[in-house]
Amino acid sequence: MYKHTISKEEVNQLPVVAFEGEIILVETEKQVKQAFKILKKQKVVGLDTETRPSFTKGKMYKVALVQIATEEQCFLFRINKIDFHDSLVKFLNKKTIKKIGLDLNNDFKGLSKLEEDFEPKNIVDIQKITENYGILDKSLQKIFAIVFKQRISKNQQLSNWENDVLTEKQQIYAATDAWAALMIYNTLQKAEKLSKAEIEAIKEAVKQENNEQNNS
Repeated sequence: MYKHTISKEEVNQLPVVAFEGEIILVETEKQVKQAFKILKKQKVVGLDTETRPSFTKGKMYKVALVQIATEEQCFLFRINKIDFHDSLVKFLNKKTIKKIGLDLNNDFKGLSKLEEDFEPKNIVDIQKITENYGILDKSLQKIFAIVFKQRISKNQQLSNWENDVLTEKQQIYAATDAWAALMIYNTLQKAEKLSKAEIEAIKEAVKQENNEQNNS
């Protein structure tokens, strides 16, 4: 059985891991075609997006990057350069390929503003399945830490995703997030789900423990 929750301090003590496969930038029409020659053959992929952070109240930026990962490769679609390409829209709308991510509703809200025909299908949100295995934490970093006892870094999260050239650190960070979601899903598929009674017992035990800590 997996650990139910993990503290930030515990996460920070774990060894850091990052995606070590091939990272492929997609910035041209030719690169889009080459990417989907590979991706259309997949059954399950990891998915994430990145948006330039805003530090001004009321100022919001468009989604700049869409990451699609297999276990060995990650494609970084720079939609601030190639727009929300029709091939990418069709891929995300495709029923036959399962897309795995975390808290994707916010990602999809941003993408839907770019294309009215965007209707993503066969999406699995990690946050909605981890409870079946006794994991109550909701962040990608904590879930990954619980499942693999390793830490994925978040130090590039607030970098500028609209930079003309993405740094190596940005590319690795972006690829790692999409890959991590896929790895969590693939690993949990091999684990045994808990019963509803077991899940409720875990929730109650964690709740009592938190109450005791708050009252101490």
